[in-house]
Order: sequence, then C-alpha cells, then structure tokens
Amino acid sequence: MALSADRNTPFEDGELVSAPVAASTKCYAGGIAVANANGYAAPGSTATGLTYLGRFEETVDNSSGQNGGKVIQIRRKKAFKWKNSGTDAVTQASLGKTCYIVDDETVAATNGTNTRSAAGIVVGIDSDGVWVQ
Repeated sequence: MALSADRNTPFEDGELVSAPVAASTKCYAGGIAVANANGYAAPGSTATGLTYLGRFEETVDNSSGQNGGKVIQIRRKKAFKWKNSGTDAVTQASLGKTCYIVDDETVAATNGTNTRSAAGIVVGIDSDGVWVQ
C-alpha cells in the first residue's frame, strides 16, 4: 500500500557493512573483499562469479567454520589502492574502465580470458598501485 502519511524509514550509510564469512576461509585486514557466488565474504581471487565489495577492515579466521560461522567488517564506497599486476598491468589507458581481481591485493587490466571477476572502476594509477572505486 502506498504511504498516506510520513514514515520514519531507518537507514545506514552503507560505508561499513558486516558480512558473513565463507566456510573454510581466512580474511586479512586490508585485503580485497568479495562476495562469492553464494553471497558469503571471501578474499579476492582469480575466479568468476565474485562480486567486489571493498576492503576488509579486520582479520577474521573462519578456516574451520561453516558458511556464516563468523562475520567480518567491510569498508565500501571508497577508492582503494591495490597492487598492479606485473603480467597484465593496469595502465593510464584504463582510467575510467573496469579492472579485474587477481588475488586479495592485486588487480589486472583484463579479465584474463574470462577467468577473473570485475573489481571496479580505475580512478587513478600510481607507480605503486591502482586506485579502484
């Protein structure tokens, strides 16, 4: 039913979110955070079906746990500086384009012949890394 009066709608800024961690997984603070195909937080890796979330804010060890056995804080909505791939480097020509996840600290210019998931949009390239939003 449509509103017929004011509504006090709860909100969050969505910058710092909690996510359940995938089974048999250890996430390190400062690493690339993704959601796996089942929606559980995991470290970035060369794989398809991952959704880039941002950066892990803490280390959580769910190595011996089941899906959702632990929860982790993830920072979103920021540009983070990740390592640039040595073999598939992001260059100035990638500015404003999508880059791709190699591991939990590295991004690359291409999807590696459809083996990598998208990380986000390149917003800057420095000599020591790639800024991804």
